[in-house]
Amino acid sequence: MYFELKENKPHGTKDDPFSIYHIKNEGRSFQIPVHWHDELEIIYVKSGFLTVSISGENYIGTPGDAFVVSPGNLHFMGSQTDTVDYFTFLFPLKYISFCINDMLDDKLLEPLKNGHLMISPRVKDTAKELCEQLVEIYVAKNKKTESIITAQIKTKIILLQFILEMWERGFVIENDKSGRNTIEKEMISYIQQNFMEKISLKEFSEQFHLSEKYISRYFKEHFHITLSQYITHLRLEHAKQLLQDTDIPVTEIAMQSGYQNVSYFIRSFKKTYGVSPLKYRKK
Repeated sequence: MYFELKENKPHGTKDDPFSIYHIKNEGRSFQIPVHWHDELEIIYVKSGFLTVSISGENYIGTPGDAFVVSPGNLHFMGSQTDTVDYFTFLFPLKYISFCINDMLDDKLLEPLKNGHLMISPRVKDTAKELCEQLVEIYVAKNKKTESIITAQIKTKIILLQFILEMWERGFVIENDKSGRNTIEKEMISYIQQNFMEKISLKEFSEQFHLSEKYISRYFKEHFHITLSQYITHLRLEHAKQLLQDTDIPVTEIAMQSGYQNVSYFIRSFKKTYGVSPLKYRKK
């Protein structure tokens, strides 16, 4: 149960930029590691308890709670043991813009997009009804009971209502966190650019002019995952994508994903995804 960590590509499609992800975890611990993206994200807890971290602030989401991740904010989520059922809604702010450079664009949507403004991360249950409406659209879309255009019109109306609700309740605020994630983003970007090569703790600490002990503690405290776990995640995600999109042999995929030992790669892949690379490809 993983996502891309640094989404360099937009979610959704050109014809439908709005994305919904439904994640249901059955009583086992999991964590979607730290990542960020240019879209605004709404996290809605349907049931259970979800741990959410946004720009270094930690929250516990209960049924009906919603959280907002403004564009560019580092965040991750997970659960230690409990069963949790939640949705994430992602969309570029341009999706609800009328593209005429009016006051809504100039004073609200554009500042949200470029990070001058943000929406308070925790909005509790104030958005519950609107999130439920988005879930209904998601269900109808999967059942193909209404057209894509109908779904898009309904979705945009709800999202504009959401922005209005946030504005009127005073949840749109100056972004005082815009500079806090710089070092974290630099670390994440460095790993993403080099994960197919060997990255040692010593090399990593030298890159950022910090001690090995400090960098190890810093990474764990800020991202709730070790450096080696993060690198493993990136490698396995890369391998999974290659299995989906290419006919490259498993041995070559292992090498291209930073694994020199193919047997170890196969064991790691099966432990993470529950099936071997070959079985995953055949699914």
